[in-house]
Amino acid sequence: MSGKKKSHKNGKTPSLADVDLSAAVDTVEEYERQISKLQFKLLALQQRYLHEGRRAIVAFEGWDAAGKGGVIRRLNERLEPRHCHVWSIAAPNPDDQGRHYLYRFWMKLPLKGDLAIFDRTWYGRVLVERVEGFARKEEWQRAYAEINEFERMLADDGARIVKLFLHISPEEQLARFTERLQKPHKRWKLTAEDIRNRDKRPAYEEAIAEMFEKTHTEAAPWHVISAEHKLHGRIQALETILDVLGKDVETTPPPADPEVVEMFRTRYGIEP
Repeated sequence: MSGKKKSHKNGKTPSLADVDLSAAVDTVEEYERQISKLQFKLLALQQRYLHEGRRAIVAFEGWDAAGKGGVIRRLNERLEPRHCHVWSIAAPNPDDQGRHYLYRFWMKLPLKGDLAIFDRTWYGRVLVERVEGFARKEEWQRAYAEINEFERMLADDGARIVKLFLHISPEEQLARFTERLQKPHKRWKLTAEDIRNRDKRPAYEEAIAEMFEKTHTEAAPWHVISAEHKLHGRIQALETILDVLGKDVETTPPPADPEVVEMFRTRYGIEP
C-alpha cells in the first residue's frame, strides 16, 4: 500500500497549478461563524479520540508566510491542551544529526488519545535539505520510500494522518514579508533565510511537485490548501482536518462513565 497512489478527491496527484488562489470568505462575520462551528466539532471529535484511545497526526508544510501558525492557533484554540501537542520543527540539532532523520519525529508521535501537530515535518528531507544541499542526492532520493513506509506503518497501527500544504502566490508572499518587516511586533517572523528561500522558489516548486508525485499515497494523501486569503485558508484547513480525522468516527459526545452515574445516584440522589 505504501507505493500506491490514490487521490483523496479527484483521482489525480495534487498540483500547485490546480489550486484556485482566488477563493475567499465573503465577510469576517461569516469567517468567525464558520471557524467557531468547526472548532466545536473538532473538540467533540477530540473527546471521541480520547474516549476510544485513537491517535492523530496533523502535518503542516507550505511556503514561508503561508499562514501555518494562524491555522494551528485556530486548530488547537478550543481543544483539550493536555492531549494536543504542537511541535515546531527547526533545523536538527547536533544530536539529531548523528541519527536517522526520522528519529526526532518518532520521539514526538502521539500517545493514545492524543493529537500531534507538526509545524514543518519529515518532508524537510525532500524540500529544504534537497534544495539547500543539506542532504546528498542519494539521501533525499531514497527518502520518498522511507517516508511512505513510515506513514504506512503509522496508519496500519491505527494513527490517522492529515498532510496539509498551504499554497500562496509569490506576490502574496512578498506582500506578507513586507508587512512583517514594517510592523514591529511581526519583525521576528521574517528572517534572511526566508528571503533566500524565496529567491529559490523555482527549485522549491520542482521539489514540491516531486514530493506530491511520490508521497501522495492511500495511507497518507496530500491536501493542498488555498491560503492566498488567510481566512479562507483557515476554514479550508480545519474542514479538511475534520473530514479526515472524523471519517468513520462517531462524533457525538461519549456516554457518561456508568460507575460515575451510579455514584451520583446513590450518594447524591441525582440522575444525570
